[in-house]
Amino acid sequence: MSSKATGGTSEVIEKRPFDKAEFIEKYSTFGIFLILVVVATLWTDTFLTERNMLNVLRQVAAGTGIMAVGMLFVILTRGIDLSVGSIQALGSVLCGYYIVQLDISIWFGIPLVLLSGAACGAITGLFVAYLSLPSFVMSLAMMAMARGLSLVYSQGQPIVLGKAGAAITEFGSGRFLNVPMPVWLMAFIFIVAGITLNFTKYGRIIKAIGSNEEAVRLSGINVPRYVASVYVISGVLAATAGIIAASRTGIGSSQVGVGAELNVIAAVVIGGASLMGGRGGVINTLIGALILGVMTNLMNLAGVPGYHQQVWMGVIIAVAMLLHFSVTKIKN
Repeated sequence: MSSKATGGTSEVIEKRPFDKAEFIEKYSTFGIFLILVVVATLWTDTFLTERNMLNVLRQVAAGTGIMAVGMLFVILTRGIDLSVGSIQALGSVLCGYYIVQLDISIWFGIPLVLLSGAACGAITGLFVAYLSLPSFVMSLAMMAMARGLSLVYSQGQPIVLGKAGAAITEFGSGRFLNVPMPVWLMAFIFIVAGITLNFTKYGRIIKAIGSNEEAVRLSGINVPRYVASVYVISGVLAATAGIIAASRTGIGSSQVGVGAELNVIAAVVIGGASLMGGRGGVINTLIGALILGVMTNLMNLAGVPGYHQQVWMGVIIAVAMLLHFSVTKIKN
């Protein structure tokens, strides 16, 4: 503490000590991302090309990115959603099933796909919120059900969108200002999620539930309703990712999203969200998703086999958890 006298008055200036743990918590994700970009740039000359960068963003949008937003909402309430990959597959299949096989207009078909994702999330959320079933167990059950439904509706075969789904495939391959349309959609979802979590009553309650659910309950807030709602959000965004996957390939496939829940959870955890709830942010979640996208892209450019890539993804999760655990120990 230091004091400075000016004109007979005493002005006290307090200097806040540097908090190393807080600094690491805030900027570790961004630091990892920068280091990874530098390594990738030095590793190969093609990494920083416009074509490759847009390819990374497109892959993140169709895979981890959009689903990570829904997972963030769930994790903020101390939950977990293992069904996102299967709901993505169901969304991809239903996109073809409604529009091609049932000949439903795209303007009705897409909302039906999103409604199907919301229904899957609602089932999980209702059992977790109102019957107090563990989110791990219930979402595991939904993972099996959604994957099974995707196989039932597709009969184990890919559904080609063809002319009936031309508008969807045009969206998947289309660009605005030379940026792929799925990337614009992902950016829009992240912006809406950021505003919701940081500037609305709903977002504050979601964070508060993860920090101290009992205190929120005693304040008269209907906690189960809010908990159930985050699983609906997760289901809708997983179905959205399924539509984007179908738009990129031109087919609805039940094989979409296999193991995606690993990458989605990893993106949120790497982004600094606590699995104990109450802590996490949209920007860091986006950076976490980009880290995984860059890692995958770098391994592809380096010719690393697919199975080895899964090993490295596991290593990333372990390192991220170790980092955040270390920060927590320092704080305490």
